[in-house]
Amino acid sequence: MQTSFTEEQLKNKENKSSEEILRKCVHCGMCNATCPTYGILGDELDGPRGRIYLIKDMLENNKPANKKITKHIDRCLSCYACMTTCPSGVNYMHLIDHGRNYVEETYQRPLFERLIRKTLSLVLPNPRIFKILAYTSLIAKPFSFLFPKFLKNSLSLMPSRIPKKTIRTQKIYPSEGKKTIARVALLIGCVQRVISPEINESTIRLLNRHGVEVVVLPKIDCCGSLNHHLGKKDLAEKSFIKNINFWYDEYLENGLDAIISNTSGCGTTLKDYGYIFRNNKKLKKKAKKISELTKDISEYLDENIKLEFSQKKQKYKIAYHSACSMQHGQKIHEQPINLIKKSGNDVLNIPDGHICCGSAGTYNILQQKIAKTLLKNKVKNIEDISPDFISTGNIGCMTQISSGTNIPIIHTVEVVDWLTGGPKPYKLKDL
Repeated sequence: MQTSFTEEQLKNKENKSSEEILRKCVHCGMCNATCPTYGILGDELDGPRGRIYLIKDMLENNKPANKKITKHIDRCLSCYACMTTCPSGVNYMHLIDHGRNYVEETYQRPLFERLIRKTLSLVLPNPRIFKILAYTSLIAKPFSFLFPKFLKNSLSLMPSRIPKKTIRTQKIYPSEGKKTIARVALLIGCVQRVISPEINESTIRLLNRHGVEVVVLPKIDCCGSLNHHLGKKDLAEKSFIKNINFWYDEYLENGLDAIISNTSGCGTTLKDYGYIFRNNKKLKKKAKKISELTKDISEYLDENIKLEFSQKKQKYKIAYHSACSMQHGQKIHEQPINLIKKSGNDVLNIPDGHICCGSAGTYNILQQKIAKTLLKNKVKNIEDISPDFISTGNIGCMTQISSGTNIPIIHTVEVVDWLTGGPKPYKLKDL
């Protein structure tokens, strides 16, 4: 793609990076073929190619975002299916991130939008505040029919049960047995630790049982993804910098073989720290190291741990939902499937498995109509193959899909933990 940035504009490092991305685009439109929003809406501006032109036009002409441009950029799921499809290697992820930041800098949203986005930014990354909201939602759910449609739809995404933690909170979870083979840090997350603490517990149990010491740094909550994708650059970078410094200090002082993420959306962002701080002389080296150390739990298990699966009398049909941030963002697809297959159970392929379920961070709250259409399509494709339960590697997908079906859905690490000697997940108690 031909660009017309001035030399002055290219002095801005973000513009320079975006210009390099834009030049790789050859207008072929293959990205639209796998774009969920283009598939639903059929609007060129709601596909990657159209959004690329909108961002290019804004940046080249120093043009502030307007209502129309903001609408089409907001409709992007950041599922990155387009990057998997693109034959030219266009890094749409970094371009749309720049576009979102530019929108937030140059466009004032309507008051209601600003309030909603501010609330999400304040509540979701803060486990203490979110926990209060989660318990409040349990009281409010029976009365949801009294609420406006927006709130009613948002409430439907909240769990009907808040599980209690079964593992005591501590900094170090030592490995079991005589020999420790590795030492890793675990990101326990923000929303996940409140509504699904069993995911972190399964991760710790599984790693400890296989000779891995797990470190949880108490001052690290959110990876920064949520604010990053809301275009709230300053808040996101505050989280990024805190995480980088704490983990890097731990790496230097006590050693870390890996930083484990069991939420694929978080893992995608952690692996991008190196790029985000590529121009920061003070943090460049640290951020690059943190990104290099980051592994999704399924990726780490597949590459580093010899799992010993226990023999179960019953075999299950398991539908594996490959989260967008996993398969498109991190290019991890076969590893979790391989882990489940090693257990002797059947893994079912979900039709159109490359298409997003509609969760996408806060998308199912901010873009409810599109998210519901994607959810409906995803649930139909899952129910058509009649699995016993569903496995995935992202809490957002679990929340979204469970709101549309009664088929149990659990994290892949819960499956592996259970089938290698851990407890049976409570969501599967009726199986």
